[in-house]
Amino acid sequence: MALGRLPEHEQRVLDEIERTLCRDRRLDRRLRTLRLRRWPGPTRPSARIASGRPHGRTVAALLAVSVALMVTGIVTSAPWAIGAFAVVWPPTLFAAFRLLCRWSGG
Repeated sequence: MALGRLPEHEQRVLDEIERTLCRDRRLDRRLRTLRLRRWPGPTRPSARIASGRPHGRTVAALLAVSVALMVTGIVTSAPWAIGAFAVVWPPTLFAAFRLLCRWSGG
């Protein structure tokens, strides 16, 4: 792609688009108040883990569920409990690690 000047007809089209966008007050207000964030805000509590900023209550709940499933799996040797623990444990570790990193300032 050439970095030179646009042809005259393309420049006119671009100028018209810019004029139209400048007249849009709603767009102007949204662009002025636009804040860039590193992570988008979660829309539901389960997305807090995926967003990388889990809360202490979320980690505590995951940890409680994981421990309960681990104990159930050890005591009963039930395949469903062992499988459920295998599914819940990695997100629990990830969430706890992210929470500790946030608390330590890392």
